[in-house]
Amino acid sequence: MTTLSPENSLSARQSASFILVKRKPPIDKTEWDSFFDENGHLAKSRDFICVNILERGLHPFVRTEAWKFLTGYFSWQSSQDERLTVDSMRRKNYKALCQMYEKIQPLLENLHRNFIETRNNIEYQQGFHEMMMLFQLMVEHDHETFWLFQFFLQKTEHSCVINIGVAKNLDMLSTLITFLDPVFAEHLKGKGAGAVQSLFPWFCFCFQRAFKSFDDVWRLWEVLLTGKPCRNFQVLVAYSMLQMVREQVLQESMGGDDILLACNNLIDLDADELISAACVVYAELIQKDVPQTLKDFFL
Repeated sequence: MTTLSPENSLSARQSASFILVKRKPPIDKTEWDSFFDENGHLAKSRDFICVNILERGLHPFVRTEAWKFLTGYFSWQSSQDERLTVDSMRRKNYKALCQMYEKIQPLLENLHRNFIETRNNIEYQQGFHEMMMLFQLMVEHDHETFWLFQFFLQKTEHSCVINIGVAKNLDMLSTLITFLDPVFAEHLKGKGAGAVQSLFPWFCFCFQRAFKSFDDVWRLWEVLLTGKPCRNFQVLVAYSMLQMVREQVLQESMGGDDILLACNNLIDLDADELISAACVVYAELIQKDVPQTLKDFFL
C-alpha cells in the first residue's frame, strides 16, 4: 500500500468530504472579505481558502479577485497597498507591450508576407479566442485579461501552447486507465486504438466545450488552479469523462472513431458532478498500491 504523507492524507479526507457532503453555498463577497485583516493580509491560510474553493466554489462577485490570487497575478502574502502597486505595474507593463508590438508589427509584416494570416490562424486554430473570451467576460480591463490569461496558461501547464504537457497528460491518462480499469484499457488498446490520444482537445481547451454554462467552465478551472485535491487533477477529470461512455463503448464494441464521437458528445455537463466524480477516482487511487509513475504524477 502506498504510504501517504500527512498532506496527501488530508487531501484524501477533503476529497471524501466533498463527495459525501452536500455542497455549501459558494464563497460570497462578505465571506471572502473576512479572509483578510484590516491591512489586506490573509487572515486564513492559502490551503484553507483553496480547500473551500474545491468544496464550494466562488460566487461570481468574488471570482475576479480570487482568480488574481489563484493565478499568481497577486501574491498570497501581499497587503492591499501592495496589490494596488502591482496592479498599476501590470497596467503599465501591458501598455508598454502593446506599444512595442505596434512598433514592430510593420517590420514583421514586411519580413513575413503571411504574418497577419498566420497570426490569426494561431488564435483560431488553437482555440485561444474561445478561452480568451471567458477571461474578457470575467474582468473589466484589457491588462487584467492579458495577464490573467497568461498566468492561467502557465499555472495549468497543459495548455495547447505546451504540446509536451498535453502529450504527458494523454500518456498518464492511458496509464491511469490501465491501472484502474484494465478491461476498458484492453478494449482501447485493441479496437479503440488511438482513441485516448485523440482526446487532446480536452486538455488543450481545459474541457471548456464540455459544459453547459460559462459558470461551469470557471468552476472547474478555479479548482484546477487550487491544486486540490492533488496535482494534475485534470487527468482525473478526463478519466471520469471517459467512464461516462465506458458501458456504451464496451456494449457496442466501439472502434476508435466511434469512441471519439461518443466522447465529443459529452456536452452540457455539470461541473460539480464532474469534480465530485474525479474526487471519487482520487479517493480510490490513493487506497491502492499505486505505480511509481502515477505516484509521481498525482501524489
